[in-house]
Amino acid sequence: MDIKEFDEIRPYEKGEMKQAFEELINDRQFSLLLKGFVPWLPKSIRNGLLRLAFVGVKTPLDFQLRFMKPVVWYFVRKYTDGLTFEDSNLHGSNSTLRYTFVSNHRDIVLDSAFLDVMLNKKGYPTTVEIGIGDNLLIYPWIKRLVRMNKAFTVRRGLTAHEMMRSSQLMSSYIHYAVAQKKENIWIAQREGRAKDSDDRTQESVLKMLAMGGEGDMVDKLRDLNIVPLTISYEYDPCDYLKAQEFQQKRDNPAFKKSRQDDLDNMKTGIFGYKGRVHYHCSAPVNTWIDELGDLPKNEFFTAVAQRMDSEIHRHYRLYPCNYIALDLLESQTVFSDHYTSEDQQRFEKYLVGQLAKIKIPDKDEAFLRNRMLTMYANPLRNYLTAHDTDR
Repeated sequence: MDIKEFDEIRPYEKGEMKQAFEELINDRQFSLLLKGFVPWLPKSIRNGLLRLAFVGVKTPLDFQLRFMKPVVWYFVRKYTDGLTFEDSNLHGSNSTLRYTFVSNHRDIVLDSAFLDVMLNKKGYPTTVEIGIGDNLLIYPWIKRLVRMNKAFTVRRGLTAHEMMRSSQLMSSYIHYAVAQKKENIWIAQREGRAKDSDDRTQESVLKMLAMGGEGDMVDKLRDLNIVPLTISYEYDPCDYLKAQEFQQKRDNPAFKKSRQDDLDNMKTGIFGYKGRVHYHCSAPVNTWIDELGDLPKNEFFTAVAQRMDSEIHRHYRLYPCNYIALDLLESQTVFSDHYTSEDQQRFEKYLVGQLAKIKIPDKDEAFLRNRMLTMYANPLRNYLTAHDTDR
């Protein structure tokens, strides 16, 4: 298989980085963005410093380690109360294995970025290539930047025929990246984020992954070495935007987010307060996939999705706000031993502050509060269900 087959979707390759970098820093919109950070520096000096910093960067991994790694750790320090990573179910940094991480989706930009820096910190030989929807590639500079940052394009809004071709191409590329390029992959378990945090793996994602590769559907999934990955945020900075979208869709079923809405979500997710953040890698699917037996195709994908969901749900890191939210929704105090009165006051104050940010006509406070509480309660609900199943 030739890399040129994937030109329309793949990240940049080693020999393409220098030209991509020059095009990026000469892009007018990107230049204006940089000017906003350092308005006192003339453009010629800004670009000169960037070119100096770029010396020695030959691959997307080089770019990540030189430019993105310090930026992401800055976000961790400034906008979280700590980032932790549990990978004891993997073979460790000395392994030659590559993984396809399939996770619940909390943040458009940072889900994979946080994973990258933790893999690097733990000594893994490389980071992850990521699938990013083309609906987010609003400007040419964004597309260039994400391709330099190991992103491949997931096409959205296609006809059924186009979707089939696009899925086949993407699946073939993912198999190629894991088997030939020796890359890890990160992909969300569903298209878009679960607005209510009820995280469920879409069977269509698994079917897409099984379109490429060789052998039967079990072999194709096994070749990708899939790892269910649980991402737990204490606070979701986009919670009020998600609640707002729920009301907008309730009041107008035809409502669709604009490009500006997508940008607002990206910006809020990056620069918003997240509290504590935890990543947990479950055992790879390969350790249990043979237990499913010889099932018909649709039943097989349903069974894999359900088992992956159970793994993701079992490994949520739960915080006081999750227990408080479920108690408030159910008008109970069943979980009061998991939080203090100070925890509850803090969370209530947080909710008030987030709800105050919503500026829409006919603002329905009770509905919006319920939606936000549900976002924080659902991880606990799913955690309890998953552990009940274990017993």
